[in-house]
Amino acid sequence: QVQVVESGGGLVQAGGSLRLSCAASGIIFSINDMAWYRQAPGKQREFVALATRGGNTQYADSVKGRFTISRDNAKNTVYLQMNSLKPEDTGVYYCRVFGSTTYWGQGTQVTVSS
Repeated sequence: QVQVVESGGGLVQAGGSLRLSCAASGIIFSINDMAWYRQAPGKQREFVALATRGGNTQYADSVKGRFTISRDNAKNTVYLQMNSLKPEDTGVYYCRVFGSTTYWGQGTQVTVSS
């Protein structure tokens, strides 16, 4: 049974920081990319950041310079350091793991107050 579990969400004031974690466990063969997405109320889920197994990273324009994605391949874990948070960063943050198939976590809520 594969599990993808996010943690680290919460309520923070604008300008603050949060660090999200996502751990994948179970029978997962050949994890390649690991990524973060988010979904704001009433909006579609959108891409936030991605880290390849080799360490390359990609970011949505809206978070460049503020968010940093990193991963620990030995632990099948990916992190998202979020700094200078804005109210528009509010939403449920989901982890996506790319292996032989794609796995999603249940999400963690991030709320940024103005």
